[in-house]
Amino acid sequence: MLFLDELPEFARGAIEVMRQPIEEGTVTIARASGTFTYPARFMLVASMNPCPCGYRGTRNAECRCDDAAVAKYVSKLSGPLLDRIDLQIEVSRVPFDDMVRTDGAERSATIRARVLAARDRQRKRFTGTALTCNADIPANGTRAYCRLDSAAMHLLKQASARKQFSARAIDRIARAARTIADLAESDEILAELVAEAVHYRSLERLATAA
Repeated sequence: MLFLDELPEFARGAIEVMRQPIEEGTVTIARASGTFTYPARFMLVASMNPCPCGYRGTRNAECRCDDAAVAKYVSKLSGPLLDRIDLQIEVSRVPFDDMVRTDGAERSATIRARVLAARDRQRKRFTGTALTCNADIPANGTRAYCRLDSAAMHLLKQASARKQFSARAIDRIARAARTIADLAESDEILAELVAEAVHYRSLERLATAA
């Protein structure tokens, strides 16, 4: 796992070189003595503020950034890089009362059992193939393994027309929806599951707003 805190603060060149390893699981280095390819399969986790000051969209604090500053901040992340990030979740500030509440949340053991069950469904699905999980599904395999019903396909078409998703983003949305269905123990990818997967593309919404 590679965690990058304050993603836009990294040099753009350093961020952009991750596109190949994220997509292919390898990194290629060219030197005078030759070209070398190494395995580089990892899970990328990154965080960023909604704007340079961090208060954009916060109700009880005033953002000091104008639209130009926000646009410059978000523009450090290219479209091709965003396409390769499957889940993009906007997390709002946690109210004080929620931080100090005493009632327990869902236990980690319960969540773990649900995840293991979903992974078991995936192992059975990919029996006899080189695939091990939904993230491994290649672009030419999404139609077979992430088949959408007519309602789900219509919703994805509408979302794509509105947000101008690339072909790569559409494939990744389908794979995310397949995983959401596995967590819900559903063999079918229903429209509401596709809607949830589309919702997990908040960086596109942030970039559009900027």
